[in-house]
Amino acid sequence: MHVKPAPSAFHRAVSSARRMAEGWGASPRAQDALAALSCLALMTLDLPGLAAADNSLSGAGAAAVLTAGCSTLLARRRMPWAAYLTALLFIGWLHELTLIQFALYSVGRSRGRRAAVLATLGYVAFAVSVFCLPGWPEPKVATLSSFLGLVVPIGVLASAVGIAACRHDLVRELEARRAEAAVLSAVQQERTSVARDVHDFVGRELTLLTVRSEVLSMRARETPYAKDFEELSDTARRAHLVLNEIIVQRGERAATPGVDGLAALAEQSGRAGSPVTLALDPQAHALSPLRQAAVYRVVQECLTNAAKHARGETIEVSVRADGPHVRIAVSNGLPDGAPGRAPVSAGSGTASMAERVRSLGGTLTATRTPDSYEVVATLPRG
Repeated sequence: MHVKPAPSAFHRAVSSARRMAEGWGASPRAQDALAALSCLALMTLDLPGLAAADNSLSGAGAAAVLTAGCSTLLARRRMPWAAYLTALLFIGWLHELTLIQFALYSVGRSRGRRAAVLATLGYVAFAVSVFCLPGWPEPKVATLSSFLGLVVPIGVLASAVGIAACRHDLVRELEARRAEAAVLSAVQQERTSVARDVHDFVGRELTLLTVRSEVLSMRARETPYAKDFEELSDTARRAHLVLNEIIVQRGERAATPGVDGLAALAEQSGRAGSPVTLALDPQAHALSPLRQAAVYRVVQECLTNAAKHARGETIEVSVRADGPHVRIAVSNGLPDGAPGRAPVSAGSGTASMAERVRSLGGTLTATRTPDSYEVVATLPRG
């Protein structure tokens, strides 16, 4: 059996360094730092000439000035004009043409074609003005045409590369947005398909449930269970109407009731077999509509959970709006034995309720003991 030899420490170090370089090179800040270091390295090649012939700077002083100038490239994405103006200063003072190439590229990539053209024209005009002034270093270019033959290609090439890179960035961003739009479209289509399936299958079952409950309600008119069957029929009819409103009509739904709707909610829960004791602070009516809607949804979800897991037990609902917070407390007892059939539940109601409370800056806790269950939600008053 052939056993592949383990990689040596050298190969592991090389692989690790390659991975780090790939990750570091993808960072925009790393690219800016690399551009600044590259520019500094190119200008360092002319450092002896800068110190000896072009100006009175010493070697250390010239190195410090070049380093300060190249550092403007670190902000070339946010402030490309800073590097551009520094490059013009270098042309007039140090007669250095290296930094302007990086600056024109940065202007073209960050600000687009129009800014790059204006920057190139300004650079050429400034360079010609400096050339015409006395003091240009020897050996001086013999004619203006020869000088322009050096200056113009530098600026045009750097700007053209920057404009091309800018267009490449725009194309890449457009492709990313198109891909995102395609994903959103696919998600929307899937949601529409799911909604259609829900309507076709669940809607059919709800229709049968509604019809069957109405028949049973008519048959039980003269029995003690007539009221219960009427409630079952009304509940099935409302569920069918809500399904049509959400999935089929997809129109504007009615606004969520506020605290004024808690009494009707408690009465509905009592008719379903779970009596409710409601203690509502009068100050709760002064809450904002958004806070009132959150209170209603929290109480609604708690009553729904109690009806599923503790049918017949009394539910105590308390809403207090004293101080800077609103406190909603819903508690109910738990039956001694487990229900004969497990309640139908998606398991996401409490999580959705907690997310709604957190989105408003509040907190929600659920506490379960052997004989009771309590939900307490606290919202900032507004």
